[in-house]
Amino acid sequence: MPESEKNIGSHRHILIVEDEEIIRNTLGEFLEGEGFQITKAASVAEGIQAAKDQDFHVAICDVQLPDGDGIKLMRQLHRLNPSLFVLIITAYGTIESAVEAFKGGAFDYLTKPVIFDDLVHKLRRVFEYRDLYLENQKLRMELAQPNRFDQIVGSSEPLKVLQETISKIAVTNSNVLLVGETGTGKELFARAIHSAGPMKEEKFLAVNCGSPVEMLEAELFGSEASGNEQPGILRNSGTGTVFLDEIARIPIGTQTKLLRAIEYEECMPLGGTETYEVHCRIITSTSEDLLRLVGDGKFHEDLFYRLDGVKIRIPPLRERLDDIPELVDHFIAKHSKTLRKRVVSATSETIRLLMAAQWKGNVRQLDNAIERAVIMCEGTSIEPSDLPPDLLGLGQPLPDTDDLRSALRHYERLHITRVLRQWPDKREAAKRLKLGLSSLYRKIEELSIELG
Repeated sequence: MPESEKNIGSHRHILIVEDEEIIRNTLGEFLEGEGFQITKAASVAEGIQAAKDQDFHVAICDVQLPDGDGIKLMRQLHRLNPSLFVLIITAYGTIESAVEAFKGGAFDYLTKPVIFDDLVHKLRRVFEYRDLYLENQKLRMELAQPNRFDQIVGSSEPLKVLQETISKIAVTNSNVLLVGETGTGKELFARAIHSAGPMKEEKFLAVNCGSPVEMLEAELFGSEASGNEQPGILRNSGTGTVFLDEIARIPIGTQTKLLRAIEYEECMPLGGTETYEVHCRIITSTSEDLLRLVGDGKFHEDLFYRLDGVKIRIPPLRERLDDIPELVDHFIAKHSKTLRKRVVSATSETIRLLMAAQWKGNVRQLDNAIERAVIMCEGTSIEPSDLPPDLLGLGQPLPDTDDLRSALRHYERLHITRVLRQWPDKREAAKRLKLGLSSLYRKIEELSIELG
């Protein structure tokens, strides 16, 4: 075999459904030698159960099986996993059987005895087509996203509530304070408020409040000092939006000038003699407790109350874990494009591991983790081994077992615990979990879930 055709099986999982033991084992041994992960089944029932237990990239199914036929099995497999591609094996290499297989949704078919070179060639075609198919599906999904919040990824309940709040506040053109931990994406939400507001066609200008005081004041208010003339962002923004990131970092003296700009809608540039009017909307953000800083004398009390009137809390990633699969897809698409890699997805095990982590750095940390994983990934799907090595230590450890039931039980316990923490009312938690109240209590007992 040419060098270029080796290792096509890296990170690919194939289900073989064949009742003849010799053929089943021979195919399995050959494909394992090519680097594929193999699961074998001898009947329709075993094949369906295997597909329920885990995800496969490709299934190779015999037409004649002891408890049914491969074409009906193929339709059932497609219902369980629409992105699964199927090759049909038949001992009767007739046009009629091939037509029936293609009508049923088969990608291609093989005749017995299976020729290994033919099998490898067809598998190569399957995976090339599958990669293009998944990439196309992702592009379609991206194009179908609504424009209003097109950069906000996720559909969890906390995110839906947040988007509803933003929709109501955005249209008022009021100044807004965004409160949230580092890495939650406060600038992203500030941009969403601007884009949903009445001045969305105007400028959106962001300011890093951690700059040295003279530089910050010149950037904000403008300067007419010789050799440092600049209009200032508050003037240059017109009727647009100015986003002040990490407002708590602004020195107390600069806070007084900012308060005047907000209260009286006017500013004096550095070195200037005349004021100018301020018409922009101001959105500020903080990851610190401003009220505590007011008590410590580090934040102007009047400015605090000016900013605190319209406040939006951005939830940390641990409160919106249901968004992680969508965020992972989004970041994979972003980094694959930038890095020119053909990574299109993450395995189910990888997603479970990501949902078990603590994410102290929130969405930014997840973004960085996926960027690293895309770089390390050798196939088209991110494996746990592609993730940052220290990620395993960030959250609840995954069970040290290959047994699927134990792993699912572990994940079930994590998921129910998280929902109960987010929704302490058990009736509401049961509703969110789509369980009856009695079933939830039974799960709590079976899984030894501690209620805080």
